[in-house]
Formats: sequence, structure tokens, C-alpha cells
Amino acid sequence: MLFETCYYTVEVIDGDYAHLKKVDDDSAELKLVARALLPEAIVVGSKLKYEMLQYELV
Repeated sequence: MLFETCYYTVEVIDGDYAHLKKVDDDSAELKLVARALLPEAIVVGSKLKYEMLQYELV
């Protein structure tokens, strides 16, 4: 099974959710992700790598 690696920037933190923007795609819509799935240390502007169904700070 092939898993794609994607990079995101945290654009907005809204309570229990974060809005992520894909780094390589300026026309992409923001992706809403539950904060429980993200590293605790994220802040607005954090860079994330999504790989193997997990997010990690870059």
C-alpha cells in the first residue's frame, strides 16, 4: 500500500480544530483537522508533515 507524503501549514487554530493549508498547492482549500490528531505543540504557522496516517512537526 502506497501512502502519500504531504506538507501543511497551520493557518488557524479554532478550539478543538485546526485549519491546515497544503504547502505545494496555493489553490487548495483549508483542511479541517481535529487537534487530537495533531502534535500538541502546534501553533499558527507550524509546518507539519502528513505521512503514514500521522502528522508530525517539521
